[in-house]
Amino acid sequence: FLLDLPASLKQRGIHPAFHAHLLRLHVPNDDRRFPGRQIEQVSDLGRLEEWSVSRINDHQGQGTDALFEVEYSTGDRVWLPYHEVSRLEAIGQYLEALGVPGIRHL
Repeated sequence: FLLDLPASLKQRGIHPAFHAHLLRLHVPNDDRRFPGRQIEQVSDLGRLEEWSVSRINDHQGQGTDALFEVEYSTGDRVWLPYHEVSRLEAIGQYLEALGVPGIRHL
């Protein structure tokens, strides 16, 4: 299906074609129960924002199968697999702080 999207969504690169199984009937927002769901209030939709990593706080697992708790400069924390953090400066600092010479020794 091709949807008639508002110009603001088209400018943000949202494609108007959707598969039928993804479409649902429109239910208008109840602003009393769910405030802040107007398109104008979603200011960062489609805008990529780069966050810097402050540090790696913890890990679970061993070697390249390990998961790492990454803390961003915004304070947000996520668990990421090694292949997503392997090129970060923070992983080198984390391993050095643990006294581990490399990921294989973790």
